[in-house]
Order: sequence, then structure tokens, then C-alpha cells
Amino acid sequence: MKISRKTFGLLSDGRKVHLYVLKAGDLKLCLSSFGAAWTSLMVPSKKGGKADVLLGYSSLAGYLNNTPYLGVTVGRFANRIGGAAFALQGNKYHLDKNDGENTLHGGWRGFDKQLWRSESFAKGDGVFVRFELESPDGEGGFPGRLTTAVTYGLSKANEVIAVYEAQADAPTPVNLTNHAYFNLAGEGRGDILSHEIRLHAASYLEIDDQFVPTGRILPAAGSFDFGKQKPIAEGRYDHCFAVDGEPGELRPCAEVFEPASGRAMKVFTTQPGVQLYTGNMLGGIPGKAGSLYGKHSGLCLETQHFPDSPNKRDFPSCIFGPQRDYIEKSVFAFDTKSGCK
Repeated sequence: MKISRKTFGLLSDGRKVHLYVLKAGDLKLCLSSFGAAWTSLMVPSKKGGKADVLLGYSSLAGYLNNTPYLGVTVGRFANRIGGAAFALQGNKYHLDKNDGENTLHGGWRGFDKQLWRSESFAKGDGVFVRFELESPDGEGGFPGRLTTAVTYGLSKANEVIAVYEAQADAPTPVNLTNHAYFNLAGEGRGDILSHEIRLHAASYLEIDDQFVPTGRILPAAGSFDFGKQKPIAEGRYDHCFAVDGEPGELRPCAEVFEPASGRAMKVFTTQPGVQLYTGNMLGGIPGKAGSLYGKHSGLCLETQHFPDSPNKRDFPSCIFGPQRDYIEKSVFAFDTKSGCK
């Protein structure tokens, strides 16, 4: 196991951005302190070669203007809040409208656009980086001061481990995730439509024409039925699926298999849901080393609370505060020997 750190670049105010390189098992993960971003993940194939399976940028400059949120940690509230507003304890809170009439990923200056404090460490059979950020009361329109810690790391068992923690001094919505785009064939190597996927989710959230949940939770039938492994094929997904089992318990969430390379990934989470996004809105984004990310160049599996939870009483509560701390965990386990079948 190895950990190293180097300078990734400087911000306009002179603050230094660090890039951490973690090695454990067969994997190598690179993390940036700007946006607490996953910038690279090297994974071996069934044939023995290694490839970077994350979409991203070669330098800090790309992450400073990262419209598709490649690899970053998003918050205070991942995904959308309809109408850019919500009511809580008799008060109405108005948020940034950065996605039409809605709020997306925390607003104009979400956690993805901030420099996190960071520190690396080794523990047990893994190597990790802990990122910390403080969000003042009123930032983006959200109430309460929020202290956030996100820990990312690698284990010798070829797992990427993500732990999200937050404490607030007043009741406030919290929803944290990482917005990694995966292409198990390797970034820049075509689309993900032939990737085979299975979701441990018997239902999904119906959405309106602005991708905001209507409040209806529907059976995952037809093209939304990923109960058995099948190719993504259609590439029309930007939907939250309700993960089977009890929220709060680490349980199977998703499985992805790329036939040509033999790479396979299994996802586990404590979160209530997972957003399957198939890169529908990518359109010629310049990526690493000359790569151009067109439509469907990567897929996201964003483990999270349900979108628009602050406005949907029947959804699992996303309100945290002095009497309720936020803590969630997700694990991305890689297997290059047997696949998911």
C-alpha cells in the first residue's frame, strides 16, 4: 500500500490544490482536494492490461470549469430540489436556480467548486484521504452551519471505499455523493451502451420533464427492470432507483460488467437510492490526454437520498441537525477475474 501527494495547481488566490495518489491491491486512485474529486482510477482488465476507468481532466483547469461534474463530491444536496425552494419548520427557504427553475447539486457554488482541507492516512488494509469542509449558515440558501467530512480510500481487496459524514447546528437538508463517471472499457474508449448492468432495485422514482421526481414510486418494469443483468442499450436514464433492503445498512446496490475487458464492478451502499445516469447530456467535452467525451461516454451510479426529498414527505427524510448526524457509506468493488455473471 502506498500514499503520495503532490501539487495539482494553484487557485487564483494562491491557495494550493493537492493531488493524492493511493495504491492498494491492484488499483490506483487519484484524488484532488479541489472538489474532493476522483480524478483517475486505474483498474486491470481480465487480459492483464490496466486502464483509467474514470472520465475526467488531465489538469486542475478542467475541474475549475467542470459543467458535467466529472468525479466531484456534490453537496449540500446532491441532485435536484424542485422549484429551488423548500419549507422547513414553518420557514420557506429559497435556493440557487442553477438548473432552470430548480437547484442542482447544491447550487452555483456547491461543494464541487470548493477547496477542501485534506489529510491522508493508512488504516488496517487500506489507504485513505479525509476531506473536510465547512458550509456557513445561508450558503446557497440552505439553513444551518454544516461541517462535512468525506473519506475516500482503497483496500487491498480492490475496493474503493467512500464514507460521508456531516453535522449541522440546525435542521437542514443533507445529501452527499460522488459524481464519478465510469467507463469500464477505459475513459475515451467509446460509449457505455454495451456495458451490462444489474440494479438491486425493484422500484424507481417517476420524474417530470425537468427531471424532478413527481412523488410516485413505480415498479421497475420494462426498460427500467434491471433485476437481471442486461446491456444498458437505450442510454436514456437519469433516474433514481430505490435500493432494495433497509436504508442505513450496507447492502448490494448495483453490478456493472464490460464484456471486452472483463472488468466488473459491484456497488454497495447504506443510502436509500442510486441515481443511474448514462451521460445523456455529454456533448464533446474535452477530457484527458485528448479524449473527447460525447454522449454516453460514461455512466454514473450516484448513491444518495432521493432527489427533491425536502419537498416530498413520503420520501426517506433528508433532514439532519443537532439531534441527527449524517453518515453514509458506499463501496465500489472491482473484479477482473470472474465478471458479474
